[in-house]
Amino acid sequence: MFGFTYYTPTKVVFGRETEKEVGRLIREYGGSRVLVHYGGASALKSGLIDRVKQALDAEGLFHVELGGVVPNPHLGKVYEGIELAKENKIDILLAVGGGSVIDSSKAIAYALAEPEKDVWELFKKKRKAAGCFPVGSVLTISAAGSETSNSCVITNEKTGEKRSYNDNIARPRFAIMNPELTMTLPDYQTESGCTDIMMHTMERYFTQGGNMELTDEIAEGLLRTVMKYAEILHKDPKDYEARAEIMWAGSLAHNDLTGCGNDGGDFASHMLEHELGGMFDVTHGAGLAAVWPSWARYVYKDCMPRFVRFAEKVMGVANEGQGDDAIALEGIRRMEEFYHRIGMPVNMRELGINPTDDQIIAMADSAMDASGGKKGSAKVLHREDVINIYRMAL
Repeated sequence: MFGFTYYTPTKVVFGRETEKEVGRLIREYGGSRVLVHYGGASALKSGLIDRVKQALDAEGLFHVELGGVVPNPHLGKVYEGIELAKENKIDILLAVGGGSVIDSSKAIAYALAEPEKDVWELFKKKRKAAGCFPVGSVLTISAAGSETSNSCVITNEKTGEKRSYNDNIARPRFAIMNPELTMTLPDYQTESGCTDIMMHTMERYFTQGGNMELTDEIAEGLLRTVMKYAEILHKDPKDYEARAEIMWAGSLAHNDLTGCGNDGGDFASHMLEHELGGMFDVTHGAGLAAVWPSWARYVYKDCMPRFVRFAEKVMGVANEGQGDDAIALEGIRRMEEFYHRIGMPVNMRELGINPTDDQIIAMADSAMDASGGKKGSAKVLHREDVINIYRMAL
């Protein structure tokens, strides 16, 4: 195993009706002027935004609202939020939504700390952030884990670039997590979220460098738990216990717990999906499901012990002397079966897209530009590897 620093400063308030505590938490973290950032009409129709505003009013907190965040959150909305926040002298961001809303809030918070600079420069890796305004969240979608993570992903809708920026200074001060708030989600969005949660763990699991037995056991237990409850929610979306298990798994999968002791993870599947999201605006978790099987079959021989362990410990493949290659491939096949059981695609055709070869090359070039020419730990991928995986995933 490798040495590591584990840093997870976010206070989590978990359970029914916890959104009522948002005003107190804003006060606790020094906020007085709040930008309430949210996505679509569902947050308004459900009454959640009104309940949040009532909690803020009860604490005498000034607040303004900005909705309209979309999946694969747009840079244009970030710029709109920056101007609104400046006009109203905002000192804290409150994200009411899922990962897209939280990421948009983080980007605005970065910009407010350095108002003379363009925040997109962070995502283009042209500089490092010098500061970040505080962010809190009321989580409504279990998926991205952004409520406790250091990561932020924004799409420049004008260029089609989907880029990430990671920095611990953006970790939210608090996360309010009421599983009941996720019960109105469409099944496709719920299962895409479950896939994203699993992939955040799997990206850290399939590595060449450094492994810790305890970390592996936590990761494998998390994956088995998400698979169990994803299938339950596919049949009964109102099951509170299943919602709670998935919601907590989402945070643990992406606050670095499942990567302690390894080399930092692979994250090539995320790289591949980011280009799909940037070009075709696909749902993130579904995009990950569509590329992972092809990535896995392309790299597994270079990371055989991990794929064999995954097959046995997570997918329940019995070792009956059939050889490592057969065990690893059976584990990948069973993962595809699981994706189909919860309504997820396993290739780009099932995702509903059919990129041309020119588009595949353009995505590969963009991926290499974003990652510095290579990406991966299970197998280090270069441009031709990325092209080959995209072609396999058609």
